[in-house]
Amino acid sequence: MQGDATDLAAAIRHGRLSAAEAMRASLDAARRQEKLGAIACLDTAMGLASAEGRDRERRSEPEQFAARPFAGAPTLAKDLGGPFAGLPVAAGSCLFERKGGEADSDLASRFRDAGFCLFGLTTSPEFGLSLSSEPAIGPICRNPLDPARTPGGSSGGAAAAVAAGIVAIAHATDAGGSIRVPAACCGLVGMKPTRGAMPGGPSFGNHLGGIASELAVCRSVRDTARIFDRLSGNSRGPFPDPSPVDIGNGRLRIGLLADTGSAYPTEGDRLAVVEDAARAFENDGHELVPLSWAEFEGSVTSSGRAFADIVSVNLAALIKALALDESRAEPLTRAFAARGRALPATKLWNTLNDAVLVSHNLWALFDRVDCIVMPMLSSAPLAIGSFPSDHGDTDLHLERMTAFAPLACLGNISGFPALTLPFGQDEHGMPLPVQIMAPMGHEPRLLSLAARLEAEGRWQHRFPVAGLPS
Repeated sequence: MQGDATDLAAAIRHGRLSAAEAMRASLDAARRQEKLGAIACLDTAMGLASAEGRDRERRSEPEQFAARPFAGAPTLAKDLGGPFAGLPVAAGSCLFERKGGEADSDLASRFRDAGFCLFGLTTSPEFGLSLSSEPAIGPICRNPLDPARTPGGSSGGAAAAVAAGIVAIAHATDAGGSIRVPAACCGLVGMKPTRGAMPGGPSFGNHLGGIASELAVCRSVRDTARIFDRLSGNSRGPFPDPSPVDIGNGRLRIGLLADTGSAYPTEGDRLAVVEDAARAFENDGHELVPLSWAEFEGSVTSSGRAFADIVSVNLAALIKALALDESRAEPLTRAFAARGRALPATKLWNTLNDAVLVSHNLWALFDRVDCIVMPMLSSAPLAIGSFPSDHGDTDLHLERMTAFAPLACLGNISGFPALTLPFGQDEHGMPLPVQIMAPMGHEPRLLSLAARLEAEGRWQHRFPVAGLPS
């Protein structure tokens, strides 16, 4: 597996290396792989100071240090979401200057309490509007498995940094697939939690009406489980605080969706691996329940429309509230803002009502099944430049994103948890991901099923974690 954040934290806890040594290894890896474009802002002094602080804690308060699951592990925040104190988030845009930095959000505070040592921000497309990570201000982020391809977006920098081993785990956000798509592109595990499970305060500025969630991209299912357990709950937000439902994994009804319709076809090898995953569960004694695209098509359409309308209105409001000089933004960003300003309130209201029905329709499906195995991406990661932002055709851009990840928005609009992980590789060595969805609060089941697939060892990370002793 080439190691994960749990391994790295254990090595630091047992004295095989110090937190400062782990940080220096990450900083060295970041500099060596600068052309990857994964890191938009690097703060060496912050990283070393944080790591040295953890080393002091290990010596003076070993029990407190040991209680932090990722104590001493270097990590990176995304250039969108948060915020993390001292890290000047610019959302991939020249509309913000990289200076100062707000106080920690509730989530950022929990990241630090878990023991992470932060040292920079990962690359995101401008305002997170793309499934690639190529902001006009730079850097262009590339997939470490094939630099000619995208690592996905909008958490592409996070995924590239983790897949390349610069860090073992990284903060990420997901409003329309932005954790899961990059994880799928780079051979990682990515989970979008249940709506309301993660803290978004104190401002809740990134919750986008409930469709956005924050967590991480990881190299293993166990890292995903540990960070979710540590960061989730008591979110004190505008939605119910779901407690994970620890339901036994006796004989489950596994819904199998191995089709994405004629409008958004998925390549055969990517459908085959979804069926392979479902058969693995069947071999364990679970029941397979075939599902048809017709049962999802309307919800997919409504989800795409809801994502477009919510993001557009949010962007228009943000630009007005902060009095940003919109003329300096990328053409696509300006077009989304204009779309938001032109959207009648009655149309937005209808869109939000349709989004409620997406949740209702999924609940009806979960009366028949306990989870759903489905495709994550329709093809291998696309070439750099496949999601250009130098135009104003928002419909074209949205269509390109839906064609690449037809089922990505469904989890965001419905509020249901969804997880992706690699379950093999194609003839070019690129990951073959699957996606699993479950009812709200059923993250334990998602993680258990994902761990079952991971245990087959069909995917191996190509690059070791920086600093992790062999």
